[in-house]
Amino acid sequence: MSLLTQDTLLPAAPRHWRVATRTRLSTAAGIAALVLVAALAVLPLVAGRGLVQELFFVFTMLALAQCWNLLAGFAGLVSVGQQAYVGLGAYLLFAATVTAGIDPIVAIPLAGVAAAIIAVPTAFVVFRLRGAYFAIGTWVVAEVFRLVLAQVKVLGGGTGMSLPREATNDSWVVQATADLLGLRAAAARDVACYWLALLLAAGTVGLVYALLRSRRGLALAAIRDSEPAALSVGVDAFRLKVGVYLVAAFGTGLTGALIYFQKARISPDAAFSVLDWTATVLFIVVIGGIGTIEGPILGVIVFTLLQDQLAGFGSWYLMLLGLLAILVMRLFPKGLWGMVAERFDLHLFPIRRRLVLPVAGASEKTKGGTP
Repeated sequence: MSLLTQDTLLPAAPRHWRVATRTRLSTAAGIAALVLVAALAVLPLVAGRGLVQELFFVFTMLALAQCWNLLAGFAGLVSVGQQAYVGLGAYLLFAATVTAGIDPIVAIPLAGVAAAIIAVPTAFVVFRLRGAYFAIGTWVVAEVFRLVLAQVKVLGGGTGMSLPREATNDSWVVQATADLLGLRAAAARDVACYWLALLLAAGTVGLVYALLRSRRGLALAAIRDSEPAALSVGVDAFRLKVGVYLVAAFGTGLTGALIYFQKARISPDAAFSVLDWTATVLFIVVIGGIGTIEGPILGVIVFTLLQDQLAGFGSWYLMLLGLLAILVMRLFPKGLWGMVAERFDLHLFPIRRRLVLPVAGASEKTKGGTP
């Protein structure tokens, strides 16, 4: 009789399937993203003021696009009134700075929180509507905010107002930036706003990604695919949608406050412009790919390049953008990134859940996936 070894006598350890979202490509993309953010953070040390201002626009539009995409692409709430929270965030910044004497850098996050608080009663109004009526309702709410703030004389009324010099150039962050880089106050404000916009864009992408990888993100996917089916398994669709609406209002209000701190001038028509803050954002998300995190990133790059090349065409500029949007929606219904992801199976920010079985001495084996 042959001798039995200890390994033969002991049963093999069971291997269990586990749920995973991260891939090797996403890990590499995460490292590359950190390197890119670090490089962008030091860019003002060598770049001109024009490039800094242009990248400020890119970062703020990316933050707005990610907030709108969270609403429409993942929660199925197609809003055409997000300019309401851009304007509210901006006006709350001016109110806190001019009337209360709060430093603008402190007032920016306060404006985002206040915008989210104001969004609570607003949500209970617009959430009584469905589909196209919801979209129209959000636009009507934005118009109401614009008309109300146009009557507030202390904030400039219908003609608007400018931030006083001591509220912009004398802010502690602007002064610290001026001392650090040896710049004049106006240029230092641009650099400080650039850094804040970079932090905001990176934070917005990270927040949306973390949310979509959580259990709430899985519930959002279920609601987007079939709300009745999600309700049947215990998902509280109303509470989750309201939560997403408030998160988007906070991010949009925060971004609006930062944009108008950099501009230092506000008026109701500019702050609540549907063209600047909703139509443009919608174009960016649709071109890039709605319902993906990568889509708005690609979309804002494409939009910025088109804006630089087509700005000299005058009124034809908007027509050409509209024609391009129609062509992309016709040829690539999932957007440019959706087309790339579908053809090459590329997912830099994967949110699909896959069943993975660890294999001893080898790489993990994958079994299917759930969106």
